[in-house]
Amino acid sequence: MTSRGTTADTRSPVLMLVMATIGFAVNFWAWALISPLGPMFRDTGTLGELTESDVALLVAVPVLVGSLGRIIVGALTDRFGGRVMFPLVSAATIVPILFIAFFALDSYTLLIIGGFFLGIAGTAFAVGVPFVNAWFPPERRGLAIGVFGAGMGGTAISALTTVKLYTEVGERAPFLITAAVLAVYSIAAWVLLRDAPGRTVPTTSLASRLVANAKLPITWQACVLYAVAFGGYVAFSVYLPAYLKTAHGLEPADAANRMAGFVVVAVLMRPVGGWLSDRLGAVPVLAGVFSVVAVCAAISAGTPPLFLVGTVAFLVMAAALGAGSGATFGLIAAVTDPARVGGVTGLVGAAGGLGGFVPPLIMGYVYGRTESYAIGLWLLAITSALTLLLTLTVVRRTARAHQAGSAPTKEEAAT
Repeated sequence: MTSRGTTADTRSPVLMLVMATIGFAVNFWAWALISPLGPMFRDTGTLGELTESDVALLVAVPVLVGSLGRIIVGALTDRFGGRVMFPLVSAATIVPILFIAFFALDSYTLLIIGGFFLGIAGTAFAVGVPFVNAWFPPERRGLAIGVFGAGMGGTAISALTTVKLYTEVGERAPFLITAAVLAVYSIAAWVLLRDAPGRTVPTTSLASRLVANAKLPITWQACVLYAVAFGGYVAFSVYLPAYLKTAHGLEPADAANRMAGFVVVAVLMRPVGGWLSDRLGAVPVLAGVFSVVAVCAAISAGTPPLFLVGTVAFLVMAAALGAGSGATFGLIAAVTDPARVGGVTGLVGAAGGLGGFVPPLIMGYVYGRTESYAIGLWLLAITSALTLLLTLTVVRRTARAHQAGSAPTKEEAAT
């Protein structure tokens, strides 16, 4: 009996990690359904005459809602656990998907409304991080959360399938298939998921926990890091098809496939970033990441040909952004009380999503007035360089203070 109990105990964390990662991927698949169709809607005139800014807003709305929603969902996960929140978020996402499929595909206004509620899918991230974090010991959390974070590859599923299903099977097909998958996952999650033994349930109010978590130095520092790392990934994953079509003249399907390649590289590197953080520490990994992003963004600002230089620059940037996303949560897992991880994750996840919401709007606005994406990419390069400076100073002091057994004061964190 002892042997059976031991086996069950060692397998349970892996099963929970697999289920959480699948849930994250499926919800992100749903979250990214509109993005690949944006350029097509503009070109075909299905929704009327759309400008570049109109398309940018269309693909950015789900990102905004999914980002802000993480603040509440992360805190709710601390209270109710992932066993309840994963199936709840997944089931709730089915409603806007069906609304888009049956009512919104020929109306820009209704598609914006459907996209608003589709943002619910993006909150799944704030459910999974505290859920997975509680199942693993501190020395393995960076890798475990990095593996979970690979679920962001759900956007690649959307990129590879949405346009093809829409044009070859039927305009409702990608939405109905995604809704069906979410329904199956919701049931499986309800049956299989279990919260980690000994999980501490907070007794204070939601508002008080949000305020307390927001006051932690690591919260605002990780918000900045994640806004650049994951925000950059989200921005490119939702806007890259439009960028490639406009700047390089690619067909929508080809642009979506190349965006999928960008996503796959970032996804594969996210667990690597978490693993490296466990081995080397998060700060050195993050410093390397933001150095690479700054250089690649500067190269891309010159709009080099996609053959070789342009493609390599984007793929290397994808690798760095993926690793940086994993390393950020490796840092959070290392310096945050496990009972607060959900709340901190919600705030940081919101910052990451907002980091992905703003760049597409800026890129669309700038291109509409200059017919060039250079300014937007130079802004990314400068932002990455400033984030590198923050990492090597303030963030490093926070990590060292935690290792020494004391948190930095507000004055130290602000300097």
